[in-house]
Amino acid sequence: VQLQASGGGLVQAGGSLRLSCAASGRTFSSYAMGWFRQAPGKEREFVAAISWSGGSTYYADSVKGRFTISRDNAKNTVYLQMNSLKPEDTAVYYCAAATIATPDINSGDYGMDYWGKGTQVTVSS
Repeated sequence: VQLQASGGGLVQAGGSLRLSCAASGRTFSSYAMGWFRQAPGKEREFVAAISWSGGSTYYADSVKGRFTISRDNAKNTVYLQMNSLKPEDTAVYYCAAATIATPDINSGDYGMDYWGKGTQVTVSS
């Protein structure tokens, strides 16, 4: 599975961005997917995850109510809509795929097996 994230950029606080992650492979629709981020000097952290059907979603407390994860299995793409952005959201954002249908919430990386290259999101104050 190859993952390609896009949509990052520079935005003012309070603004919005939508990240996209295009996946290769015919089994995309059976995989759970997730978004993670890593800020300078910090460890990578979980942002959001979604089950294979899109029926279950999971969010970090820091983004609940502001970010929305979704997927389009016909397009092999997962999205992260980010609203009300804050300077502390500045990070490199990575998408990931798990060869399981539902994210493993008991695992630090939610069971993700494949990782894409990140896309930079910078929120100015």
